[in-house]
Amino acid sequence: MTLPVQLQSDPRTFTAELATWPARRWFFAVGTAAATVLVVAIPTALIPNPVFGREIPPTAWAWPVLIVTSVLAGLVAATYVARKDAADAERGGKLGAAGAFVSFFAVGCPVCNKLVLIALGYTGALQYFAPVQPFLAGASVLMLAVALVLRVRRERTCPLPA
Repeated sequence: MTLPVQLQSDPRTFTAELATWPARRWFFAVGTAAATVLVVAIPTALIPNPVFGREIPPTAWAWPVLIVTSVLAGLVAATYVARKDAADAERGGKLGAAGAFVSFFAVGCPVCNKLVLIALGYTGALQYFAPVQPFLAGASVLMLAVALVLRVRRERTCPLPA
C-alpha cells in the first residue's frame, strides 16, 4: 500500500497547479475538448449531418452540457501528458472515462439511441429514459470534475510505502 505524500511544504491550490502546466498540456486539452465535441455531437446529431438524425430536437441544456463535458474531458486527458519534472498520477482516470461516456447518453436523442430502444422500446425511451437524461448530464459533469480534481491534486505527490 502506498500513501501520497506532498512534495512541497505549502499545498498548492487547484488553479495554481493548473497555472504550472506547460503549453503542450494546454494544446492537448484544447484538442481533446474539440475532438470530444465532434465524437459526441455528430452521432447524437447535435451537429446536423447526413449520416445521423434525430427524431426529437435537442434539449436546451444539451449543448451547454456537451461544452462543459468536453472542457472537463480535455483537462482530464491533459493530466496524462507527462511532465518533465514529475511522474504521472494514477487516480481519476476511470472516473473521467466514465463521465465522458455517460455524457453521450445524456445529450443524445432518447429514441435515436439503439441501446435505449432495444432495452426500453420507443415509448419507454420517451417515458423513462428522457426524464433521466438531465441526471445523467449532471452525473457526467460531476464525475469528470472529480476526476480532474483528483488527478491535479496528485500531480505534486509521490507514493511512499505505508
